[in-house]
Amino acid sequence: MRVMAIDYGDQRIGLAVSDLLGMLCGEAWTMQEWDMERASRRIAEEAKAREVGTLVLGLPRNMDGSEGPRAEKSRAFRELLLRDTGLPVILWDERRSSIEAHAILHANGKKERQHRRSVDAVAASLILEGYLGSL
Repeated sequence: MRVMAIDYGDQRIGLAVSDLLGMLCGEAWTMQEWDMERASRRIAEEAKAREVGTLVLGLPRNMDGSEGPRAEKSRAFRELLLRDTGLPVILWDERRSSIEAHAILHANGKKERQHRRSVDAVAASLILEGYLGSL
């Protein structure tokens, strides 16, 4: 069964889905959505279409491990995903995923202006990689 990782943001949401065996990242993309309810329903549709069995939602924590307002939003989004998908939703510490995503894009020659288009998808891929590696 596939695993889908989610890098939730206020304007863009990064999504990454594993291969069928749940070993590698198969595809990653960015969804533009501002409304949390609509975003949850759209992710539920994507998960169903791709035969996803588990969702992994990035939980933003501060470097000291504490949680702030962004973590509260992720926890609220988790509840919507549970309702809309009926799938298990695992919260995954995403500290530094966006920083690492920017570094990866920069190392691959992407200009800073171009990062906005794909940084969330790369961050979701990093969340997915971390989760799959922990299994």
